[in-house]
Amino acid sequence: MSDVYLYGMISPSTVFVLRKDFRFPAANAYAEIAETHPSVGGEAANSAIVLARLGLKTKLDGNWVNKRNADKVTGLLSRYAIDLSRVSVKDNGGTEEIVITDSDSRTVFGNYAAFHDGPKQWNDPSEEDIRETRIACIDPYFHDESRRAAELCVECGKPYVTLDSPYADPLAQNAAAVVVSHELRDTAYRGADMRAVFDQYLTRCAGLVIFTFGSDCLWFARRGESPKTYTPYKIDPVDTTGAGDSFRGAIAYGLLQGWDDERTVDFASAVAALVCMTIPHALNAPGLEEVTAFIKAKR
Repeated sequence: MSDVYLYGMISPSTVFVLRKDFRFPAANAYAEIAETHPSVGGEAANSAIVLARLGLKTKLDGNWVNKRNADKVTGLLSRYAIDLSRVSVKDNGGTEEIVITDSDSRTVFGNYAAFHDGPKQWNDPSEEDIRETRIACIDPYFHDESRRAAELCVECGKPYVTLDSPYADPLAQNAAAVVVSHELRDTAYRGADMRAVFDQYLTRCAGLVIFTFGSDCLWFARRGESPKTYTPYKIDPVDTTGAGDSFRGAIAYGLLQGWDDERTVDFASAVAALVCMTIPHALNAPGLEEVTAFIKAKR
């Protein structure tokens, strides 16, 4: 039995850090690479690392991993005692990315468009694993299978947390919490009044709704409540890749602890801040004592 079943993206990655006196280059320009880091990204993988570092038993499931990247993925994730028995290794397919980061930005190159537009390259969600978990984290990217994972959670009476799912989707509507970032808002709701969009989420969704805005104030509330704001911790970030995934994972942690929404959001913000102060992705995510000390020091 696991504490958290995570169904979603698992992406072998390589992070290139530019020298501090360079920025991401314009076309036909040049930038100097200072560091190179092998890594594993993907929303589910990052959340799994965070939750494992916080002391929970996690089980990872989702997209297939290409055989050429299998050792990299299992090797990097093995240190966290994440259950990888559901990770499927295939001769073809899978995702892969490179990330180029400077002190102000991160730029991702990958094969995600081909992955999502092509044939299915992911497992079906496991009813058995959902029945035997305490909470799930579900990524929205696997179409009917993502919705099926949510349906299984509802049928089994298990809460789940998702991210970047539109308010019209049952995946968002039945979640214990849904975290919405600019990546969805800039595509699904471009040009819309964001307060009106937030109100739509509150009307249609049964759980906690959170809109994140990077380092700016986030919004959170539940149906029937007035929106609340929260200012994230001020830090000097090293790498923001995986910040949102870490935040989502920490929201699931807070829900499992039975905390109120304010404490849960504060804790998740602290976890995301600490992840942003390390590199790469969430591989150096904090343990519970480190998060507690950070919150105490900042207060």
